[in-house]
Amino acid sequence: MENYRITIPLNSPVEKVFGALTNDIPLWWTEMFEGISNKQGESFTIHFGESVFKQFRVQELEPNTKAVWYVEDSLLDIPSLENKKEWIGTTIIWEIIKKNNDTELQLTHMGLQPDVECYQICSDGWRQFTASLKSYVETGVGTPYLNSHEATTEITQ
Repeated sequence: MENYRITIPLNSPVEKVFGALTNDIPLWWTEMFEGISNKQGESFTIHFGESVFKQFRVQELEPNTKAVWYVEDSLLDIPSLENKKEWIGTTIIWEIIKKNNDTELQLTHMGLQPDVECYQICSDGWRQFTASLKSYVETGVGTPYLNSHEATTEITQ
């Protein structure tokens, strides 16, 4: 079976793209970020509210070329899903390719295949957040998941 794969053309230098994948995850994916994502062997966790999280181990980093994350733990507590832990044991591979003055980013999610229950939800999510990543590296402004609890707190203070 084919693993989920998407190629994103970016009008941005490879250094900016690599930086987004290693240092700037809260600016394009989710504000709810903890851990270390810019050092091989370290781990980081992202949350989407209280019912969805993913914990990654940084398996490989090749500056301005590649980032590989192994999913150590995950919960997709979405009512329509029976298997809420499908991401565990999957691997996210980001390959950065210089194309003249631009960059091509190839995302492969090893283990996310059409027969996986969350495939449609997860592939929609990847499209949403890779669009945010594209916006972030091209304009400096992404559309990450926002922690609504914090946003509510800020408004009332």
